[in-house]
Amino acid sequence: MKLLVIILNKTECLEELLEAFTQNNISGATIIDSKGMLQELSDHDDFRFVGSLRSLFNPDHKENKTILMVTKEERVKEISDLVNYVTGGLDKPDTGILFTLPIDHLEGMSH
Repeated sequence: MKLLVIILNKTECLEELLEAFTQNNISGATIIDSKGMLQELSDHDDFRFVGSLRSLFNPDHKENKTILMVTKEERVKEISDLVNYVTGGLDKPDTGILFTLPIDHLEGMSH
């Protein structure tokens, strides 16, 4: 089993992504509102210069969504392909990242 983590900067794709998951029998995602370090620092008076840096990258990007999923290892490629299709590609700037971590112990859900 894997913990699949998607940090979605392109939040306008969230609904379409969840619909794609549902259509492909992928369920059980937890979605958390999140914020990157640059976003957080730009909100503090001591780091006003960071706000000017943020405007160079993406001034409208204020938050992201972190999606957590427990999945079988053989489904990771399928999920990754869906994420890349819906977002236009994680290789594009300010779209997001996806990674997995091994799960050594799991309780509370059927395997």
